[in-house]
Amino acid sequence: MDADAMDFPTPESDVDSIAPESLKAQIDNGESVTILDARMASDYEAWRVDGETVESINIPYFEFLDEEIDDDVLAQIPDNEHVTVLCAKGGASEYVAGALADRGYSVDHLEAGMNGWASIYEAHEVTEYDGAGTLIQYQRPSSGCLGYMVYDEDEAAIIDPLRAFTDRYLDDADELGVDLKYAFDTHIHADHISGLRELAAEGVEGLIPEAAVDRGVTYADEMTLTNDGDTFAVGEATVETVFTPGHTTGMTSYLVGDSLLATGDGLFIESVARPDLEEGDEGAPEAARLLYDSLQYRVLEHDDETLIGGAHFSDAAEPAADGTYTAPLGDLIERMDALTMDEAEFVETVLADMPPRPANYVDIIETNLGLQDPDDEEAFTLELGPNNCAASQNALTSDD
Repeated sequence: MDADAMDFPTPESDVDSIAPESLKAQIDNGESVTILDARMASDYEAWRVDGETVESINIPYFEFLDEEIDDDVLAQIPDNEHVTVLCAKGGASEYVAGALADRGYSVDHLEAGMNGWASIYEAHEVTEYDGAGTLIQYQRPSSGCLGYMVYDEDEAAIIDPLRAFTDRYLDDADELGVDLKYAFDTHIHADHISGLRELAAEGVEGLIPEAAVDRGVTYADEMTLTNDGDTFAVGEATVETVFTPGHTTGMTSYLVGDSLLATGDGLFIESVARPDLEEGDEGAPEAARLLYDSLQYRVLEHDDETLIGGAHFSDAAEPAADGTYTAPLGDLIERMDALTMDEAEFVETVLADMPPRPANYVDIIETNLGLQDPDDEEAFTLELGPNNCAASQNALTSDD
């Protein structure tokens, strides 16, 4: 049974809630944070709030249901520190926090639980971008998803929009006084639900790579199809299509303002793409060879000063000084051996340490193809959890 749907006893103590944004601000500021995660161990191991200054404790909520909580359970919880309790949606954590407050602990609980954490969506200006207009990187810390908005004069475009934040893009465009003209997808995503069709329904021109349509996209006639070398104007800024297959057969990058290459899931600032999400393990070696060619002959042909911005970042990624997960291509060439390997070594490297496939990735792919039609709540739930689109569980970069 869903813990948040249960009828819990009412503790005597009332406890405060903390907004997800406030908790993240504490972590970002380097404050010491103690978290009691009351979800089941399997959920905790798959995905949790973490950080250098975070002490995380996992004790499932059911350990607190008895009137007399076991002393061994309480002994795991520090009684000299403030503790934030969280669960999936906020119901169980409110009960657990109240039970602890009854026993003298200093506690609050995370508003809306991990669902609330997944609702955090931040916008950071890419200050090293030197093309026309202004470039914003959107960041979803819970999953590492990244998107981009470029705007100039009275026009804007979004790259890799998330369905869950459709209204955010429209509201941001309104606040900036620009018309959201284009919405681009780099490929058929496997770890989040695309917002392309929702934005198209609001009058935004949706664009997908023509090469991606062959995977079975059911709504292609509602979209503009992009091909290698196509250029789109956003005020004085340009968005140019650069075909970079490998992660998927339709994987396409977008060069924004001749300054930043939005590489989707082809190249990240800490790793390269995993090649197995379209054709599985059997097709992964050939996809890895295709990725090698794309990196060598399409990405590395750009100037060393070209900024690279992927569609994701992992815990191993280090942000730039402006808080964005971007890096000059030349820096990545120096720090990422995978970019200077020969083909055989590259293929061996990207196949050697792939993380588990993203949760619900088959359903997410089918949704992004238009073969499934979950409602907003179902779609949000499908994409909860970390992204696993990189080739390695650890960074492929070094500081040497």
